[in-house]
Parts: sequence; C-alpha cells; structure tokens
Amino acid sequence: MRTMIITAALFAATSLSTAFAADLRMSWWGSDDRHLATQEALKICGGKFGHTIAPEFTGWTGHQEKVATQLAGGTEADILQINWPWLPLFTKNGTGFADLYQYKDIIDLGQWTKADLDSGTVKGKLNGIPVSTTGRVFMFNKTTYDKAGVPIPKTWDELIAAAPKMKEKLGKDYYPFEGAALDARLVVILRTTQKTGKDLIDPATNQVAWTEEELVEGLEFYQTLVDKGVIESWKQVAAAGNTPLHENQKWARGQIAGTYQWDSTYGKISTPMEKGQELVPVKLLTIDGAKTDGVYRKPSMLFAISKNSKDPKAAAQIVNCLLNDPEAAKVMGASRGIPSSKAALDILTKEGKIKPVQLEAYKQVMEPTSPGVSPLNEHPRVTEAFDSNFEAFAYGQQSAEDAAAEIIAGINEALTGI
Repeated sequence: MRTMIITAALFAATSLSTAFAADLRMSWWGSDDRHLATQEALKICGGKFGHTIAPEFTGWTGHQEKVATQLAGGTEADILQINWPWLPLFTKNGTGFADLYQYKDIIDLGQWTKADLDSGTVKGKLNGIPVSTTGRVFMFNKTTYDKAGVPIPKTWDELIAAAPKMKEKLGKDYYPFEGAALDARLVVILRTTQKTGKDLIDPATNQVAWTEEELVEGLEFYQTLVDKGVIESWKQVAAAGNTPLHENQKWARGQIAGTYQWDSTYGKISTPMEKGQELVPVKLLTIDGAKTDGVYRKPSMLFAISKNSKDPKAAAQIVNCLLNDPEAAKVMGASRGIPSSKAALDILTKEGKIKPVQLEAYKQVMEPTSPGVSPLNEHPRVTEAFDSNFEAFAYGQQSAEDAAAEIIAGINEALTGI
C-alpha cells in the first residue's frame, strides 16, 4: 500500500512538473557500479518530472576536498552526496545546506525513522537524509573455526580463549581475529563503550566522555589481544605492508579468521576468500556487566540539497524519487548499502535484490543498543589525536596511561570551539 501511495504521489507531481522543468546537477563519489546505477536512476527520475540532471561523479579520493572548494565558492551541485562525518565541517550551525524540513511536502520523510532524521539534523535543520545506515559487525570464518574445533565466540573472553586452541590445532600462524589502525581503534571504542555506557564523545559538551582510567582499560584490552595471540600486533601488520583485508592472503586462506567491519563490506571481504570458506556475521561480542551493546551505527552517507540551488523544489523531487520511488530503488539497488528508506527496502526485499547474508549483517547493526555515535568521532583532528598516540602505545613507545592522557587531551583541544 505504501508503495502504491508513493507511486501515485510521484505520478501526480509528474503531471505538474512541466511548469518548472529544471536543469540540475548532482555530485557523488563511488565505484563504477554506483556510477552506472545512479545515472540510470537520474534518467528515470528526471523523466518523471521533466528535469535534466547532470551527473558529477568521482572516486572517494579527493572528493571531500572537491566539495569543500565548491562550497567555499558557492559552486556546488544542486544535490550532493555527503559523508556523515562532514556535517560538523560543512554545516556547523545547520546553515551549510538547505533545510529539507522545508520540503516535507515533496520528500516523504515518513519513510525514515526519527533516529534516521535526527542523524542528519544540525541545530534543528535537516541538512541531509540518510541514504543507508551502516555499522560495524563481527564476521567470522566459520570454516576455520570448525577446522579448529572451536565454536564461534559470543564474548570477548571466548575470543581470547579461541587463540591457543586454534594455534594448537592449525598452526601458530593462525589468528582468530584481526585489528590494527582503524579496526583496532574501533575495537577499543566498542569495548570501552560497552563498559561505560558512553560514546567516545559527549554530544552535550563535544569533549571526550571517558576518564583516563576508562580509556587505559580499553588500550590495555587491545594489548591483551596481542599478547594472547588473538591478533597480529600493529607492528606485524605494518611490516607486512598494512595490506587491506580484502587483499590479504592470510585472510583469503582463512589464517585470519575474524574481523570487525562495516556490514556493507561483506561482499568486498568475502569475495576474495578461497573456495569453501564461509564468512558469517554474528552478534556483537559482549562483556559481563555491559551497560550497552555499544554498536557503532551511523548513516553511511546523506543526500543534501545546496542552499544555493536555484531550483530547490525540483532538487527535492529528484531526491525523493531516488530514495523512495520503486522504479528508481530497483535500479539503485544496494549500490549505497541497504536503504534506510522503508519503501526502498521493501521493494528490494520483495525483488530479491538483497542477499540473505547481507540482511543478516544489517540486522546485527540495527538491533543492538547504543548510546549514539557523534559524527565528531570521525573528525580528522579527532582520529589523528587518537591514532598517533594509540600507535605509539602499540609500538611500546608510550605507556597506556600516557597514551590515554594524550588522546583525551588532544581530542578535547581539537574539538574546543567546534
């Protein structure tokens, strides 16, 4: 019924579109499959409303800088694909993009949850609509675990206990998990969030929510994973060239048997695995007395409309079509992840466009509890303050106490005034 209503609304709007046919631009980043799908969907949506939309697409590298330059000069596209952590950079006070609440008569905002809309809202203004929601999920190589005679872990303690059993059965070069750099940081954030019930950054103060003692425990937990042979050390990973997981032969062969990754990367990291390997997404590992599941859940990206657009209503029609129209949804598929729009998700599910294992990974993202994640967690100055000191600790150049103090001080200084 919802799909029929949306289709009818789009048809009615189409009949009125000839009064203000517009020439629009849309910019995004992505891979070839996303480029092709988006261009086809733009033709569909443009045809429904009589608008022409010029596509402007690139790869990920350099796209943020391109958008920043365009915004500074007022030359940005009418419709923009925006990375969620860019909101504090580009629209600090909610005035960097158009307020999409002003176009709620055009965009069917009822297809998103309040939490979805809140994630794209800055100072009460809806600056972007989540295209999809992503989060970090535990994925384990069931084949390797079965060969080792070890059950897939459900707790951190079970993960640690798996290491000696796996090495004894399969060899010393087998690891039940992996984690360095970003992956290691997010493991520390997850476990500390579970322990404290607080995200890294307090949204009320834009400062670190944890005490030094709480962060010290998180860093020491990472070191425990290294010392117990659960993961390769940061130094080992760097010495091997910091190879991305999907290009890592140890991962492909099953010698590394677990990871904590974005649910949307399931296909990317499972495809290179050798024949016969089975990768399964599972619930978040837990600790006794956890105050929250601590899921790291966020919009993978947003669609925004330029505040300088000469035809914002036409742009709103195209945004609504891309995200909610059944025909456009089938063309877009899961090229940007599993859609946040209920209408798009319904049609893709009915059409069998989403694999069951992808839906299972998505379920593991959407069901757990979380105190909420601040986009400032991924602010460049925040990640630099965290990673530089975390790396020094991982290399034995700083104590956990010194690293925690430096991380907190560095992040708080970086966020002062933001």
